[in-house]
Amino acid sequence: MKTFDESWYRVANQQLALRPGVDIRRQRFRGELWYVLHDPFANQFFRLRPAAYEFIARLRPGRTVQAAWEDTMTAVPDDAPGQEEAIRLLAQLYHGNLLRSNVAGDTGKLFERYRKRRSREVRGKLASIMFFRLPLFDPDDFLRRTLAPAKLLIGPLGALLWIAMVGYGLKVAADQFDELRMQTEGVLAPSNLPWLYLSLIVIKAIHEFGHAYACRRFGGEVHTMGIMFLIFTPVPFVDATASWNFRSRWQRILVAAAGMIVEVFVAAIAIVVWANTGGGVVHSVAYNMVFIASVTTLLFNANPLLRFDGYYILCDLLDMPNLHTRSARLARYWVERHAFGCRKAKCPEDKRGEKAILGSFFVASNIYKVLVFTGIILFVADRFLILGIVMLAVCAVSWVIRPLVRLVQYLSTSPVLARTRPRAVAVTLGFAAGLFALLWAVPFPHHFRAPGVVQSVDHREVFTEGAGFLREIRRPSGSWVAAGDPVIRLEDPELGWRIQAAEAQLSRAMAERQKARAEGAAIQPHERRVAAFRQSLDHLREVEQALVVRAPVAGRWICPRLEESLGLRLERGVPLGHVVQDEFRFSAAVPQQQAAELFTGRIHGVEVKIPGQAEHTLAVDRSVVIPAQQEVLPSASLGWRSGGDLATAAEDQTGRQAAEPFFEVRADLRRSDEVALVHGASGEIRFKLDREPLLRQWLRQLRQLIQKRYQI
Repeated sequence: MKTFDESWYRVANQQLALRPGVDIRRQRFRGELWYVLHDPFANQFFRLRPAAYEFIARLRPGRTVQAAWEDTMTAVPDDAPGQEEAIRLLAQLYHGNLLRSNVAGDTGKLFERYRKRRSREVRGKLASIMFFRLPLFDPDDFLRRTLAPAKLLIGPLGALLWIAMVGYGLKVAADQFDELRMQTEGVLAPSNLPWLYLSLIVIKAIHEFGHAYACRRFGGEVHTMGIMFLIFTPVPFVDATASWNFRSRWQRILVAAAGMIVEVFVAAIAIVVWANTGGGVVHSVAYNMVFIASVTTLLFNANPLLRFDGYYILCDLLDMPNLHTRSARLARYWVERHAFGCRKAKCPEDKRGEKAILGSFFVASNIYKVLVFTGIILFVADRFLILGIVMLAVCAVSWVIRPLVRLVQYLSTSPVLARTRPRAVAVTLGFAAGLFALLWAVPFPHHFRAPGVVQSVDHREVFTEGAGFLREIRRPSGSWVAAGDPVIRLEDPELGWRIQAAEAQLSRAMAERQKARAEGAAIQPHERRVAAFRQSLDHLREVEQALVVRAPVAGRWICPRLEESLGLRLERGVPLGHVVQDEFRFSAAVPQQQAAELFTGRIHGVEVKIPGQAEHTLAVDRSVVIPAQQEVLPSASLGWRSGGDLATAAEDQTGRQAAEPFFEVRADLRRSDEVALVHGASGEIRFKLDREPLLRQWLRQLRQLIQKRYQI
């Protein structure tokens, strides 16, 4: 930064000073001393390095800017800001309404600057319409009067209580995880939406009061509370930015995390209530509170890539405030310096480690923002199409039109590009043209995938033919068996007693028949009794023989995890395993939006991969498309109920009824010594298509998505 500047005469004789009421605090970030200026009127914060503060601190009424700058040069000659830096610093403070001047009419200019700043804030709120905030009242007096009990909880006692309750809640969740997961399928049902919204309001109100009480606990003031329209859904919010003025970063971290801490505590209570109640309002609201606390915390509050709680926690943990702003400035410098050739561009960061962090954060945060907002728009449009279109229009204006307008203004008017403007325009146009050509004209590999399951070409499922306790697995899973070989033995002690009783009844009936024959009496009734008892005994012996389960055909006996059922009673008809041949095929379920590719003739390669063995690819000898839409999945493992990727009908208990029709593809697998094939193992089939430019692939996928979701 140069010491002298040709524009210095404009401010040299001005008499400027910080406005009364501006609060100044010292803070340390990554071992460096900074001064934080807090404007309580607008609740804004500004950071200054010590050398800049040395200059600002010497500004006072009756003293010129020139005199203050000369004193600073004398006091700290090595670190004092040059005239160019001093002008920029004064301009930032001026536009932030932190300076007052001896110039007449400065009060009017003060309010004019305030009006312009408010106008910028309103435009910013409209640009971020999905997170619009509406302040309503000042809660500080209420917080101050009710702070005493909160102090007890924001301390060691509260920490122990939190650990105990959350630990117990996690245990309950682990014990009933399957039931918890299954209930998520109905969380967006129309009948549940009122309870879901009620739970959202309660959880977010508790969340915001957690921030407010933590901020008040450490001496910060909380003067704004209201409603934030989160994706057009009104929820409470509180402004606890006074914590940014705390010297201790751990206090700042605790204030930022307090909402999530309280939210998790309430969720732990709710999960215990849910586990100990049956169906009803209390049960439903408790589950919805658990769902809201987990989903919103992971997607928004705890995520450091959006400007919510996790972002401010990350800033304090790294001792690097304003990650968003600083990363954007660094990215802009890299473009100006290396792409546009601005040799005089000054790097806003001087530490290599911080540059790496800021660069990574800039890329990750922008990618995540696009992904999250795209998912939100699709989620909303699925239920309210018009509202989804409005959100899409807002995002298009915010992310496409406004940046393009600003880019044009920057390229045409920015003084930074005064010497390199032709190069900057040429590089920008060249980059845009090259990117478009790359995406539209250059062919890239093209393929699509579908889930499926490995099946033996000839396989028989083995069931229990009678009821009994599983006592013995005579042939281990994976062994080769011949037709009729015993594989499982069940035991039924009651059946043995019934056979003994039947044998005794038969012996008695035969004795009575013999006696009647000797006495010359009619033996026909005795003959019928003997026949009935013999038939009953034969049936019981058949049931006894059925307790030994035999292989129906020759093949490989597969019974995974059957050992876990040893000693348990199994009813008749329970599946035990499969007898399979060594020839396998892959049955895949191709969703409708991709099924068109199956009939175009563009497929020139098919391969299959099995999870856990993904480093190896299975070749396919032949694949056949079943030429009719299917509704029953080849295996329940492909559906949501079993953790698969395909949606299943909510009312179906088997887990095989697909929510949408699909096309089945059967592929004959070529044997490979590197991949172990197991009947029933899930996997993925990949269809290779003709190479095609990426933009054309994306446009087709977008059309398919719109047609599937909205039938447009």
